[in-house]
Amino acid sequence: MCVQDSGQAMIGRRGFLSWGGQLAAAGAIGAFAPARLWAGTADLYPTIRTQFESYVSSGKLPGILATIGRAAGMPDLIAVGTQGLGEKTPVDIDTLWRVYSMTKPITGIAAMILVGEGKMKLDQPIADFLPEFANMTVLTDPEKNLDAVPAKTQITVRHLLTHTAGLGYSIVTKGPLLQAYLDNGITPGIISRFPIPGQPASKPTPDLKTFSERLAKQPLIAEPGTKWSYSISLDLLGRVIEVASGMDFEAFLKTRIFEPLKMNSSYFQVPASETKRFVSNYAPVNGMLFPIDPAATSIYLDKPAFAFGGAGLVTSARDYDRFLNMLANYGELDGVRIMSTATAKLAMSDLLPPAVSTAGTFADGAGFGAGGRVDKGANDGVFGWGGAAGTVAFVDPKRKLRAVMMAQYMPSNVYPFHENFAKWVLQDLGRPA
Repeated sequence: MCVQDSGQAMIGRRGFLSWGGQLAAAGAIGAFAPARLWAGTADLYPTIRTQFESYVSSGKLPGILATIGRAAGMPDLIAVGTQGLGEKTPVDIDTLWRVYSMTKPITGIAAMILVGEGKMKLDQPIADFLPEFANMTVLTDPEKNLDAVPAKTQITVRHLLTHTAGLGYSIVTKGPLLQAYLDNGITPGIISRFPIPGQPASKPTPDLKTFSERLAKQPLIAEPGTKWSYSISLDLLGRVIEVASGMDFEAFLKTRIFEPLKMNSSYFQVPASETKRFVSNYAPVNGMLFPIDPAATSIYLDKPAFAFGGAGLVTSARDYDRFLNMLANYGELDGVRIMSTATAKLAMSDLLPPAVSTAGTFADGAGFGAGGRVDKGANDGVFGWGGAAGTVAFVDPKRKLRAVMMAQYMPSNVYPFHENFAKWVLQDLGRPA
């Protein structure tokens, strides 16, 4: 199975992974740019604004926004359009968006908090916390059958953080293992109340503990630590965090990340009172937008089976910018430190096992940290990830540059935001892409 090809075909959001040099260049320009560039007005970002206005005026999207931040304080905001078709409420920094896989870096940082406190170690077997993973097996031919042999290596915390545990993912896995995942509800994520063409129907397991237990009974697609394969590893990491911390996973995120950073608009279940600032999600088809998850009746208004650490969050640009700002400051924001400088740097470093192969995947040529891509060499330090509904975020701590882009449509490869957003940032910082 080619993870890169199937991942792009199914979810189409990893153009972000081609951004490495561009993002670092953007940071370099920002480091020497006049202060007026960060004065806080969208007019200073004409390329981004023009592109956003084009998408909205042509009816391709009802609304879209970006934040660009540097050093401390509020980011600049470029916001165009409304929260939904036919609506009058404009999108702004507090609008709520489904960020899907942009949840993964948050889960990764949560795990690193525990690593920094000595409650678990990067290379510690997860079987120390979840005994059901002590005797895993590995498929001999993932495309054909479920025949498997005993694994030679234990899955570790590092493997979960970096998608090298050998786990699958219903959005990229094929063959018999995909059906086994569907049959067992190993599908941590939600899209709509209605059937979506091309998306197999499967009800998620009732809770995170059951998810872990059922997953442990399935074979791996590769020996742990040998292959980069996009997976449900960050969802499983949520269960490890529960056991290691002695706290419910969602509660851990709330008390150790959201509340200290004043991320007051980050939810796994959107409160009914907040529907008024929640965007609708659309599927662009033949030049038209079809609402697949209208905000007023969204499936995100229901309590999820459990907090999906790989794809479950709804949040605002303000909140995600605060998360990135904390990373830009290596673990601290507004005088509140949630992790040590050393741990934050470690989280945003290349944590891939030495023997792992990323050839042919959308991590090819890059490193991987705590739930997000990490650039190497001259671009070392740029950390971030994207989401299935058109969202992207990155931070360059060395140059104190951070950016968030929010849109809401699926699949995200319908529009080239993940490939082009960094280029627009470069142009608006005064350098041709």
